[in-house]
Amino acid sequence: MSTSTLPPPASVTVSTSGLELPSVSFFGRTLAEYAQFFALDPVALRGRAVLDVAGPASFTAEACKLGVDAVDPLYGCPVETLATHVQLDYAKMFAEMRVEPHLWRFRSFPSINAAALNLRSAARRFLNDYEAHFAHGRYVGARLPRRPFLDRAFDLVLCAHLLFIYARRFDLAWHVIACRELVRVSAGEVRIHAVCGADGRRYPELAALRAELAEAGIASEVVPVNCEFFVGSSSMQVLKTASS
Repeated sequence: MSTSTLPPPASVTVSTSGLELPSVSFFGRTLAEYAQFFALDPVALRGRAVLDVAGPASFTAEACKLGVDAVDPLYGCPVETLATHVQLDYAKMFAEMRVEPHLWRFRSFPSINAAALNLRSAARRFLNDYEAHFAHGRYVGARLPRRPFLDRAFDLVLCAHLLFIYARRFDLAWHVIACRELVRVSAGEVRIHAVCGADGRRYPELAALRAELAEAGIASEVVPVNCEFFVGSSSMQVLKTASS
């Protein structure tokens, strides 16, 4: 599979009323967390082709026997480069957590330190798996809004903490193209978490986005999930076509 040739986004800082995020953080989560904020039964994924629009999530490493592939613009870089991204982005995010603790909802963790330990463990599992299996095609370098996959290549497509989180970085047109592309490579559903920005407010262009997707034959639904890592992140958007 070939990688995307689209240029990387400019390196900017997106200021919100709460968090300050780089253009796109290289920040990932675990299989257990994916099960929560995507309302997944990991056992039911066995034998299904799943695409994770990822970052340094350990979901792919933990669920590799389920047939999971992962894609991110930084895949293809040496593991040392990815480890540096992890170190810098995690340090910034954990610092933000401690400065703005009221923005976070640690239902699964007793403290910020426990959450940080869990996320760093996920990154270590990812880096070890990436080093061992990038050459085998498990991790594919590409960036939204284009994916280097055939139509309907995956039974389920997951996208965590990218769309909507960076609403000030990517405009409505970008979100429409990205959602249509995720649906294109899915033979079933696309699940996107969360449906809010880093300030906890629901994506302001959601109605317009859903209307444009409906015109393209893509049904959308906002579904509550039993997870809220940061304030407002207790729902996901589910996309599918009538033929799915």
